[in-house]
Amino acid sequence: QVQPVESGGGSVQAGESLRLSCAVSWNPDTRSPAGWFRQAPGQGREAVAIILSRSNTYVADSVKGRFTISQDNAKNTLNLEMNSLKPEDTALYYCATSTICSGLCYHPRDFDHWGQGTQVTVSS
Repeated sequence: QVQPVESGGGSVQAGESLRLSCAVSWNPDTRSPAGWFRQAPGQGREAVAIILSRSNTYVADSVKGRFTISQDNAKNTLNLEMNSLKPEDTALYYCATSTICSGLCYHPRDFDHWGQGTQVTVSS
């Protein structure tokens, strides 16, 4: 596996939308966990949305109903559609894949391949 590469961050007003994309090299047929995390200044890294398996996706309560995670197997990308953005969504967003965890993988330590991060800034 190679390091994921994120794109699509930027600065928007509250209520607007952004789409993040991540080029990944994991084999989607094995359904290894892959997802998005974020880290705001002075805070720990937290899971935003993770594809855990073929039938199981985790979405944080703070973004449920606003963010959608998806994967494009043809393009080998992992996407995060973010709608109705709020100032509290401001953070550095990371894409991550895992070869060391299966099942319920929510913690950053469960993931061993990380992108460099892309900044999302939401102003009120």
